[in-house]
Amino acid sequence: MDPIAPAPLDRLTIRGLVQAALAEDGAEQDLTSNALVPVDQQGRGVVVAKSDGVVCGLQFALETFYAVEPRVRWMPAVSEGLRVASGATLAHIDGPLHAILRGERVALNYLQRLSGIATQTADCVRATAGTHCRILDTRKTTPGLRPAERYAVRVGGGYNHRNDLRSAILVKDNHIAAVRARGGSLAEAVRLAHDAAGPATAVEVEVTSLQELREAIAAGARALLLDNFTPPALHPAVAEAQQHSVITEASGGITPDTIADYAASGVDFISIGALTHTVTPMDISLQVVPEPLSSI
Repeated sequence: MDPIAPAPLDRLTIRGLVQAALAEDGAEQDLTSNALVPVDQQGRGVVVAKSDGVVCGLQFALETFYAVEPRVRWMPAVSEGLRVASGATLAHIDGPLHAILRGERVALNYLQRLSGIATQTADCVRATAGTHCRILDTRKTTPGLRPAERYAVRVGGGYNHRNDLRSAILVKDNHIAAVRARGGSLAEAVRLAHDAAGPATAVEVEVTSLQELREAIAAGARALLLDNFTPPALHPAVAEAQQHSVITEASGGITPDTIADYAASGVDFISIGALTHTVTPMDISLQVVPEPLSSI
């Protein structure tokens, strides 16, 4: 698999996330390294994949070590987005050993989690090959890590849904319930949403049944979130929406094992919260070999 070239994160965003993580880890006051590792002791090491997966987060690791000590050299051995096998060398590192040890955990945390997200996303993309369906993430991200996690989804070949509550209007079940509590209907919720939307604001409406789908389309909805539809129920819903040129997105209970069945319905998008909220980190280790002081 060739490396994917996703929309990148800017360096200032990465640096801000890294600095917050280093502060959380107390990297400036590493009591163990301060006690055991002289500031003039050098070290070198290798970062190794201990499981198969799609590599993501190399720039985060670079920024981590640069923030700790600019003299640390981080040298990637693979490209971002490359699928590797267990045992592959991902990067080499050398420089002041105390700095390598202070940044080790933060760098590995980013590499492991982001690679896990990219791998899971790539597996879903692979499972839907041959369809026009695109894989989306959701806002079910780790607080404070949304930019990084959504970047990892892009590295895995997925796409990002609305970034935040300011990005688009998504009329969900609780919004519809609020309108109904005032004596309104789903159709009124659709009308209110379109009235409030500006010319550049997307509007999507969640429906849970074929009846709600028809009501939303009749009210002018142009994009529908088909929530918790089973694959057999999804096929006629997508077919009816397509007759009206309505964009469709499936969500709810979809897993990598079942995603192919959903994509076969012809749905335009599948959104999966598990891409970011239920992640198996890729197993990655940093093996450091200290250089003898006499060699300096």
